[in-house]
Amino acid sequence: MNKATQRQGLLIDPSKTIKFTFDGREYEGVAGDTIASALAANGEWILSRSFKYHRPRGVLTMAAQDANTLV
Repeated sequence: MNKATQRQGLLIDPSKTIKFTFDGREYEGVAGDTIASALAANGEWILSRSFKYHRPRGVLTMAAQDANTLV
């Protein structure tokens, strides 16, 4: 069974925690989770700012096609 045919969520292992840094701060997530989802679970919803007006930008869809979720 390849990754494309596995049901969503089977790759996440909540028993294994992983520490990572984002914007100089340390966070904790679980193995197999996305960075965007781990940041949201830690209460970080603003991931960047717009170029011109510096308005807050966050996760819109949690999909790979969402430009705001790219790191």
